Amino acid sequence: MDKLGALKMFVVTAQLGSFSRAAEQLGKTPSALTKAVNHLETELGARLFERSTRRISLTESGRLYLETARQVLQRLDEAGEEIEQLQHGLRGSLKITAPLAYGQAFLDQVVGGFLEQYPQIDLQVDLCDAFVNLLESGYDLALREGHDDLPGLIARVVGSNRLALCGSPEYLARKGLPVTPQTLDQHEWLLYRHPLLSREFWWVERDGQRLSLPQPQTPRLRSDNYDLLLANALAGRGLLHTPLWSAAPYLADGRLVQVMADYDIDPDSFGPHILAVYPSHRRATAKVLAFIDYITAYLADPCRSELAREGRQR
Repeated sequence: MDKLGALKMFVVTAQLGSFSRAAEQLGKTPSALTKAVNHLETELGARLFERSTRRISLTESGRLYLETARQVLQRLDEAGEEIEQLQHGLRGSLKITAPLAYGQAFLDQVVGGFLEQYPQIDLQVDLCDAFVNLLESGYDLALREGHDDLPGLIARVVGSNRLALCGSPEYLARKGLPVTPQTLDQHEWLLYRHPLLSREFWWVERDGQRLSLPQPQTPRLRSDNYDLLLANALAGRGLLHTPLWSAAPYLADGRLVQVMADYDIDPDSFGPHILAVYPSHRRATAKVLAFIDYITAYLADPCRSELAREGRQR
């Protein structure tokens, strides 16, 4: 019997929990799937499914075998795709997830340029702030902030996640008060709320000295949506801690001004880097590596702020 075909039938049956539904999806008969699974069980000397008249469920051996079978089939698919791309160039689909704030800040430019450079690649880009389990979701790649010691995942640094404290020229002129550690509680604040961030203080460093600065407990606006906060910072409604990857074009065109620039702000649990992350059990395909290389070069380009500004003015 075709071993690879039997593995595929086993995997689909396990995913759907039914021989009949799996047979319908694969265009086979239920008896063909039963025969394939029986062949695997005989070869292994262990039962893969517990069967009853109403349902089937994986045995402990079946759960172990399913994980390996999925990886085998996936690696073979990837190898076939890589061979095709060696012959015909990069092509196929690439599925990416990233935080919402990356979209307008730089990902729209990255995606547009990447599609132009690789016209035979189709992208699916899903923006959401919810945690996505890459080991189960089917995404090829995730862009994240954080640390690169992630179990079961390979993380490549593609950019910096440095923070800046910013306000609009209009706000700073209206307030007429310098921004220093001593005057923070006299300013109007736009605060980003996130479960990973402290609600009581910020850590900063200056001249090798680490300091804790208290957060205002009655900000002018607080939200878990960064884009909303950024819009209000640009409108002159207060100070905002913003990643430099987001603030760069507004600092370049003067719509935002960085204050307390000699203080390094700790990004807290978000970590110091923007990461491209993919599962460690999957070898990075040429498409994934091409996207990682493209976004790394884009974020490292000192001219990208000017390009982004020109794009908004058109």
